[in-house]
Amino acid sequence: MRAGEIKKFQNAILGSYTKHKRDFPWRNTSNPYAILVSEFMLQQTQTSRVLTKYEPFIRAFPNFYALASAPFSHVLSHWQGLGYNRRALMLQKTAHIVMREFGGVLPSDSALLGTLPGIGNATAAAICAFAFNMPAVCIETNIRAVFLHFFFAKKEKVRDGQILPLIQQTLDTKNPRTWYYALMDYGVLLKKDYPRINLQSAHYHKQSAFKNSNRQARGQILKLLLKNGPSTLSFLYKALNINPSRFKHILCDMQKDGFLVRKGRHIHLASTKTMC
Repeated sequence: MRAGEIKKFQNAILGSYTKHKRDFPWRNTSNPYAILVSEFMLQQTQTSRVLTKYEPFIRAFPNFYALASAPFSHVLSHWQGLGYNRRALMLQKTAHIVMREFGGVLPSDSALLGTLPGIGNATAAAICAFAFNMPAVCIETNIRAVFLHFFFAKKEKVRDGQILPLIQQTLDTKNPRTWYYALMDYGVLLKKDYPRINLQSAHYHKQSAFKNSNRQARGQILKLLLKNGPSTLSFLYKALNINPSRFKHILCDMQKDGFLVRKGRHIHLASTKTMC
């Protein structure tokens, strides 16, 4: 891509950003811990839902030490309403590792970040850009929409491998944090006029139905344990009213994932000590 084309593209994105920039509390900080929390919350979740949970969560657990040392039940109770509860578990596990191996300081190396629980390549790159203002190559759904619109109009099955070189070429290396915010906000505007634009991506997957899913059943089990404390298998089974073999399978998976501990006939939420 020529320098003139890059400049024209950047001007279009930044020009829109001056008019339509969104304001979120996680954009008003460069604290690595606060950015990490926001990135976990924003995975597969709309900003409107994250807005109601982010600041109360930060107040309850203001740093890695507070999050790592809190009972998991407290972390989970503050996570309720965000869905995908596994993220809360992975976030606390990451806090444990940061405290134990990095002295409470989040590493700024993308490859190292990618080894932490719940952090893939995309989240690691986002943390580097937003927490450390590093020119990492970052892609998410809104950024993808922008590049599909400008560079792959009417094309189908576009792979991220085709988009990533363009992200790197057009990246504002002096201020990647602001540049990525601008890209994401442009993508949000695009989706209002082109709501199906991400269907052009080869990586698009329609979200599976939540109702009557195992994910819903897992969430119900966690809510029951938060409300009632340790509960018998028979109590949980009657409350869910699902197939016995499916119930057993869900409980086994939740124990393997680290959510639950079985003590005799009772099921408990995992404790911090159990998860370390």
